[in-house]
Amino acid sequence: MIPSSIKVRKSSRCIELGYGDDVYQLSFELLRVYSPSAEVRGHGVGNEVLQVGKKNVVLLSMEPAGNYALKLAFDDGHDSGLYDWQYLHHLCLNQDELWADYLQRLEDAGQSRETAAINFKAL
Repeated sequence: MIPSSIKVRKSSRCIELGYGDDVYQLSFELLRVYSPSAEVRGHGVGNEVLQVGKKNVVLLSMEPAGNYALKLAFDDGHDSGLYDWQYLHHLCLNQDELWADYLQRLEDAGQSRETAAINFKAL
């Protein structure tokens, strides 16, 4: 389903997708951790790569990929996923369940949404 409107909401860190009378907001973080790229999805079921430390990720750019998708680029260097219309609609309709699943997977792995601090030890 092709959205009737697409807006980037930098202050609320989300993109807003309109489908007729329905409007959905997808956070930059959700979009990043559920990127359709092989880097995130892996190469087959069970090979997904848990994305950690993406709480403050910023969307740098969004551009059309033909007439079927959006190419998103994030400030952590990730820019390889093409978000086709069907996948974006899926994220909109299932974001609560997907978000809960993501948080559970982070907890199970002992990981965090927060960006990891780098510790430098004096030599």
